[in-house]
Amino acid sequence: MMNDIEHWDAIAVVKMDRIHRNSRNFMAMMDFLEKKKRSFVSSSDSLDTSTAAGRFAMDIIQRIAQFESEQIGERTYFAMEEKAKMSDGKIMGFTAPFGYTAYKGELFVNAEEMETVKEIFKSYASGMTMDEICWRLNRNGILTRKQNPWNKFNLRNILHNPVYAGLMRWDGIFIRHNADVAVTEKEFNDVQTMMASKVRDPNKRRASLIKEAGCVTTPV
Repeated sequence: MMNDIEHWDAIAVVKMDRIHRNSRNFMAMMDFLEKKKRSFVSSSDSLDTSTAAGRFAMDIIQRIAQFESEQIGERTYFAMEEKAKMSDGKIMGFTAPFGYTAYKGELFVNAEEMETVKEIFKSYASGMTMDEICWRLNRNGILTRKQNPWNKFNLRNILHNPVYAGLMRWDGIFIRHNADVAVTEKEFNDVQTMMASKVRDPNKRRASLIKEAGCVTTPV
């Protein structure tokens, strides 16, 4: 539409909140229309930007629309947060990670995969590098759930995931689940500290440690 701006004089909509819900984007569009000497007309709102009063009223209405949209988002987040806190160990809408399966909101151990998870943690704690662990797993024909070879990225996801020490994470909230674990909280924390110590930049050597069913970021 904007590519054909030279061929029309005004944008006409039935209701203004159908064009933009974000006031910043809306104002950017209005600035562009003003530079091109084009108008914006909303029939339901009886607004016309060809007048000063119309431009002022439209700005106010658009900001109110954004405010309402943000309030809805906040209420949704708070409701999900409360649901997470009251979940009693049930999963919160995420796919069961490698080593687990999900059934009716509960996590259950996948025995074969969990043996691999335990071996990964044990190998890293013993001093093996991620490359060495990946090489050994792939050489032995042990692949990821999607039958892909192991690499440092998917291996790091395993080692960083507190679910293997008994905690599920939802947007900063940690919930204890009821399934068996691969490592103790101390073993998990020891691995996090080892991984952080190998980060080259000293300012980024921070380990996300489990503490009292929560998570505390601690410099190493």
